[in-house]
Amino acid sequence: MARVISVESERFAIAGTFTISRGSKTEAEVVTVTIGEDGQSGRGECVPYKRYGETIEGVRDAIEAMREQIAGGISRAALLDAMPAGAARNAVDCALWDLEAKITGKPVASSICAAPPRALETAYTLSLGEPDAMAAQARANALRPLLKVKIGGDNDMARIRAVSKAAPASRIILDANEGWSDDNIVANLGFAAEHGIALIEQPLPAGRDGILRHIAHPVPICADESVHEAKNLASLVGLYDAVNIKLDKSGGLTAALVLRHRARELGFGVMVGCMVGTSLAMAPAVLLAQDADFVDLDGPLLLARDRAPGLVYQGSLVSPPDPALWG
Repeated sequence: MARVISVESERFAIAGTFTISRGSKTEAEVVTVTIGEDGQSGRGECVPYKRYGETIEGVRDAIEAMREQIAGGISRAALLDAMPAGAARNAVDCALWDLEAKITGKPVASSICAAPPRALETAYTLSLGEPDAMAAQARANALRPLLKVKIGGDNDMARIRAVSKAAPASRIILDANEGWSDDNIVANLGFAAEHGIALIEQPLPAGRDGILRHIAHPVPICADESVHEAKNLASLVGLYDAVNIKLDKSGGLTAALVLRHRARELGFGVMVGCMVGTSLAMAPAVLLAQDADFVDLDGPLLLARDRAPGLVYQGSLVSPPDPALWG
């Protein structure tokens, strides 16, 4: 029996406004793929990202172009060659993982996790804003053990100082989203080290980060926009200390598992992160993140309303997905 495929665009309001160095948004726009076979169905969600030239329409078109091959039973391995890395492949790949789990009755976790999956401590993201506003965000979340702070402006030292003071017990990740420059990175890194920052994500624009090979890293530096696929990882050795693996960048769980393995081989620390999406997008990432050094899977916490059923969050702990959601 041929598989049946449906592709749907959905919008989920963000609680307030989510702001990074490249701009602000008030809703998460996602594409959801459902693949049915033998009376069962699997789902996958992706978030098209303008930074990588993706749009809702483009992602939908890319998935539709694969309709015949998906209906004909394409495997996850073959999908890696048939589609490029990115959001479209992610949604299809995760739907195929979920479908296989539903048909076989064998949870995805039993295939990819070395031990029964456990609840993980996720970072909670604070939007970019003026120092006082960011301090207020930090104060409101000061009981969370790990905060991810969006920076990337002209006043980042004041932001770092304000947030560190407002949440003195929290470990802090800074995410510059390519917003620093060769002119300020050394001073900013030193200032971050003085304030006990745990990690700094993508301080410089992807492809214009060569200076990282020649300056001290008083705080570990994590690649985000600079890393997509395993085949490109070796070029980042000496530039970065860790890599942020996101399913929407790698193009699905299958490729992300390869990327994680290669990152460990090359000595990188591993963060598993996300775009702003629902629990359906986070579910496979929670399994991928079981041995990660940093987990940033707070997308549903930033929404005004999550998908139901969703992941269970208790404070900053996120539990593995129930099969009713995914996997």
